[in-house]
Amino acid sequence: MEAGKLFTVFPAIDLRSGKVVRLAQGNPSRQTAYGDDPRAWAERWQAEGADWLHVINLSGAFSENTQANLEALESILSVGLKVEFGGGIRDKDTVRIPLEIGVERVFLGTAAIQNPSLVDWAVDRYGPARIAGDIGARDGKVMVKGWQESTPLTVLEVGQRLRNQGVEWCVLTDVKRDGVGSGVDVSSAVELQAETGLQVVASGGVSMLEDVRHAREAGLAGVIIGRVLYEGRLSLRAVLSGA
Repeated sequence: MEAGKLFTVFPAIDLRSGKVVRLAQGNPSRQTAYGDDPRAWAERWQAEGADWLHVINLSGAFSENTQANLEALESILSVGLKVEFGGGIRDKDTVRIPLEIGVERVFLGTAAIQNPSLVDWAVDRYGPARIAGDIGARDGKVMVKGWQESTPLTVLEVGQRLRNQGVEWCVLTDVKRDGVGSGVDVSSAVELQAETGLQVVASGGVSMLEDVRHAREAGLAGVIIGRVLYEGRLSLRAVLSGA
């Protein structure tokens, strides 16, 4: 870990139709619901020591109606934690609205592949601190449309493109590991960070405290934790004190 470099643990709140859910490997049919009160979860993670939340609009990623999720996002923001937000950010309005209601940073995934000019516009208008990349990969290839469609692009190709556009932050998710607790793919995240200069947050597969420590010691910018927290197999308080 570089001296003085900040490592952030992001509890995830995934929203679908206003409810808090987790998917296994990004599959919308493999969904587990954890209640319909997103604010209560935000308050819990705040009480356990979180500074940031990673909130995903799954309905937006799957091109479903997003109104309930936007209302849920506002309730989460009212708790007072810093929030990064992604999922279905594919045009100027879906960039602008979350930032205007208080989100600190938005993530572009599919749009970064299919509409690069949106990234240029967003970075120019809001600055690199508030616009980030969101790369989901399966077997080394970048996925789009809520991780339902594969592209021929590699993680490093997309990462370098984002960095060249002025993006500084990026989440990298190994789709096969997401929501199944099979361990974090730290090596791919480290490679992306080293080759591009992006600040990379690893996502997908956290199952134990050692996964978080490994990511931190490898020099990554952070790690996102979801299902293992919701199922009570790991406490956020323990992660923050032991990572």
